[in-house]
Amino acid sequence: MNLIVYPSCTAEWNKTRFRCALGFGGISYTKKEGDGVTPAGHFQLRQIFYRDDRIERPRTVLPLSTLSKNGGWCDSPNDASYNKYVSLPFSGHHEKLWRKDAIYDLIAVIGYNDRPVIPNAGSAIFIHVATTEFRATEGCVAFSQPDLLKVLEDWGPTSALEIRAPNGDAL
Repeated sequence: MNLIVYPSCTAEWNKTRFRCALGFGGISYTKKEGDGVTPAGHFQLRQIFYRDDRIERPRTVLPLSTLSKNGGWCDSPNDASYNKYVSLPFSGHHEKLWRKDAIYDLIAVIGYNDRPVIPNAGSAIFIHVATTEFRATEGCVAFSQPDLLKVLEDWGPTSALEIRAPNGDAL
């Protein structure tokens, strides 16, 4: 079963449709660091991070880690740690994963630009919790927390994320 994400900011999982937020740059097969584009394609989910001080341990077959206050993600294209989890403090440019808002209370790392990592092709592409207004993301896919928890609970060993480009094509 695949999680299918459409340009209309809807997703389909197990014959159910629900709302999502996408990057402010839309969906494209061409992605660059900082462009706000959600990458189109067919991806695996690599790992789940969650805030155990805010939510219960998610039920999932995916690798699961608690998020700590020193968690970060390198988004500096010229750094050897580009598009990887880093521990803070970190000298390169990075995103802090421990946030005051709730959007990173639950993060699914999308297997985008990681095997191999290509500098400037985009980093920190996650599925995470949407804002209450479903505001556009920086390139991630965001769902309500209940919808995301349900997807992760039902995720199987052959499940994949399919993000469809505006023309409806998938890789």
